[in-house]
Amino acid sequence: MSSSYRISRAFLNAKKLDLSKDSRYILFSDCHRGDNSFADDFSHNRKIYHYALSEYLNKDFTYIELGDGDELWENKFSAIFDANKDVFLLLKEFHELGRLHFIWGNHDMDYRNPKKIAENLHYYYNTSDDKEKELMIGPSFSEGIRLTQSDGKSIFLLHGHQADWFNYNFWKLSRFLVKVLWKPLQVLGVKDPTSPAQNHKGLIRVERRLERWVKENNNQMIITGHTHRPRFPSEDEPPHFNDGSCVHPRCITGLEIENNEITLVKWHVVTSAVGVMQIKRDVLEGPSSLSYYI
Repeated sequence: MSSSYRISRAFLNAKKLDLSKDSRYILFSDCHRGDNSFADDFSHNRKIYHYALSEYLNKDFTYIELGDGDELWENKFSAIFDANKDVFLLLKEFHELGRLHFIWGNHDMDYRNPKKIAENLHYYYNTSDDKEKELMIGPSFSEGIRLTQSDGKSIFLLHGHQADWFNYNFWKLSRFLVKVLWKPLQVLGVKDPTSPAQNHKGLIRVERRLERWVKENNNQMIITGHTHRPRFPSEDEPPHFNDGSCVHPRCITGLEIENNEITLVKWHVVTSAVGVMQIKRDVLEGPSSLSYYI
């Protein structure tokens, strides 16, 4: 099965959400929420992520997570939840408002199984009163999403590992290698060779396959994650965007869609002249009209 076939299949089966001038979407991916151990890259940015997501909640954005939200290759979900309870309770608020959609990636491929979704996300055990409480009943998970205009034109959202044959076809082997071998070594600074984010040649191959699919499908606009490398193409390049990740060393990056425009943003910590630390949003690229790309 070729990468083109896998991407096309996800496109044809993608869930459709409305896209109009009134739409407000924030796209993050590759959070890799972990257990707050030394191998947990998300822990460094958790407060930044929580603050940014709170701002988007208050501004009526819909949150779409483009895969690899939970680091299920390295951790049991119970440990992930305990380390990130405040984050999950914030996601619960989006869910209750009908403004939360998940796409599964290779590191949370278990969420293809509705039983695993129910097991992890429907309820949680509250240690303060020793009671089970509702978290998110029936959260929306899919392989792909199409943000679709009234004229039928759309933006295709995908994690992107469909263009990475090893991490798609042999994800269970990758999971074994990461959990048994690379997680202990990660503490010592050894990079995971199965990840395109840590392998520049692999990253380029994945991006080329995705862009080849875009060209072969009438320049269909696509937004992915997976490689962790933010991408905001010029108007004369294939319309392939990447929202980056939430595990950059000192920031998180994402894509905003608002007023029929798209913007690449960075949230990070800055220090004022008097030593006050605060979380700040900076625009890296855009805003650019979606009409240039769709």
